[in-house]
Amino acid sequence: MAKAGASLTRAQLVVMEPPTTAGAKPGGRLATVRFQFNPNSLALTKNTEWRRTPSRMAGATSLPEFVGSGPRTLSVEVFLDATATHDTSVENRVQQLLTACVPTKASLAKKKPASPWVRFEWGTAKTTSFDGVLSNLSVDYSLFDVDGTPLRARCALSIEEAGVDTPGQNPTSGSREARRAHRVVAGDSLPQLAWREYGDATAWRVIAEANDIDDPMVLVPGTELLVPGVEEVR
Repeated sequence: MAKAGASLTRAQLVVMEPPTTAGAKPGGRLATVRFQFNPNSLALTKNTEWRRTPSRMAGATSLPEFVGSGPRTLSVEVFLDATATHDTSVENRVQQLLTACVPTKASLAKKKPASPWVRFEWGTAKTTSFDGVLSNLSVDYSLFDVDGTPLRARCALSIEEAGVDTPGQNPTSGSREARRAHRVVAGDSLPQLAWREYGDATAWRVIAEANDIDDPMVLVPGTELLVPGVEEVR
C-alpha cells in the first residue's frame, strides 16, 4: 500500500551507449523511455549450472559440483495508449524501444557494431535494476484509428544482465590484492561470488571465513560482505 501523500514513482528504461572495451562500464545516456503506466508484474529469473558425476552404486547419488551462475533476466510488459495522451500514435514510443535493439551510430562509426545497454529503473528497487541488453522485444498492437494508425500496444521486454566485472577483478580499485565490500542481492551465493571474484567457485570458504558464514547458499539480500583479495585465496 502506498504511503499517504506519496507521489507515484514512474518506471523507466534508460538506454545507454555500450561499453567501448571489454570490462568497461556503459557509456553516456542515449535516451530515457518513461512508462505511461507502471507494470503490473515483473519476472526475474536466474539460473545456476551444476555438474554431477554418475554413481556406479545402485541407489546412491553423487554430490553436485557448482560450475557457474548465469545472468539475471528481467521480463516486463509495457502498456502504451495514445488515447490517454495527446499523441496521435504509439509508434514513436515503440520506436524508442526498437532503438535499443540495433547498433548505435557511435559503434558503427568505430566499425564495432553494438546495440545499446539498458537499465530498468523503478524507485529504489535494486534486484530488478541492473545493466543489461535487450534480448527480446515483442509488440502487440490492439487498437487502431480509422486510417490504420496504431493507438494501443503491449510491449514485452526481456533484459539480460550484462556483467562488466571479470573473475578476480576488483571493480573498485583495479587491484587484485585489495579487499572490498559486496552488497548481497537476491540470487547471490558464495560459490557464485567466488567464481566472479577469483575464477574459482570452490574458493567460497575464504569469503565465508571472513564473514563468519556457515551456509554458503543462504545469504540475506542487503547484507554487506567483506571480499578478501585474491592473494588470501592462495
